[in-house]
Amino acid sequence: MDIVKHNSSAWDGYVDKKNRWTIPVSKQDLEQAKKGNWNIVLTPKKPVPHHWFPKLKGLKILGLASGGGQQCPVLATLGAHVTVFDNSEKQLLQDKTLSDQFNLNIKTVQGDMKDLSVFENQTFDLIFNPCSVLFVDNVLPVWKECFRVLKPNGILMTGLINPLSFQLDEERMSLIYKQPFSDLHSLPPDKLEALKNNNEALVFGHSLSDQISGQLEAGFNLTHMYEDDWGGEQKLDAYFPAFIATRAVKPQL
Repeated sequence: MDIVKHNSSAWDGYVDKKNRWTIPVSKQDLEQAKKGNWNIVLTPKKPVPHHWFPKLKGLKILGLASGGGQQCPVLATLGAHVTVFDNSEKQLLQDKTLSDQFNLNIKTVQGDMKDLSVFENQTFDLIFNPCSVLFVDNVLPVWKECFRVLKPNGILMTGLINPLSFQLDEERMSLIYKQPFSDLHSLPPDKLEALKNNNEALVFGHSLSDQISGQLEAGFNLTHMYEDDWGGEQKLDAYFPAFIATRAVKPQL
């Protein structure tokens, strides 16, 4: 099946349903950002440390699979030149609406995050990629494309998910799926059909090797990381943090 097309439709549906990851920031949030009071996330709860960011004014930023009007309008308010790239037209519309309303000059581009060919080599200073690589079947091309479109000394910030999260039965907290997990290949046919019929986004539990070592193999140097969880919203929070945020840099050539 066409994963890109299916997940695009699913996320358009999540916007209609007002999923938590589709609700844009408020006017008050942007006003506070102008005063220096701001935080954005790569993972559900922990804000990205401000020292991870260089000076934002004038910085060329790519919000990769970062539609929804939650992070990129804040970065644009802080003076960055922001382009949002996302698979969902309606998620991009959330950013465009705020951009038009507050004159943020955010550019929006729809596409598959594995293919950034619309952008030239060495276009951006920073890529901000909140948890979204779980929606692509192969994460390695994402890292290669990020490396290509970043300038030397450019920064990649990304949110990752511990693949163990996908392998557990959340009710019994027992392992039931082998790694690598894939909705397409791991689930029983009836469960997969139910996801399709309900227009739910399909996910892939990439190995830590592909998620972290994959960045290194693409050429990045890892500089920082932290772990995060659902803030007590999920049972697995009692056992391990499901999320990892990483900061990596493209070396000076």
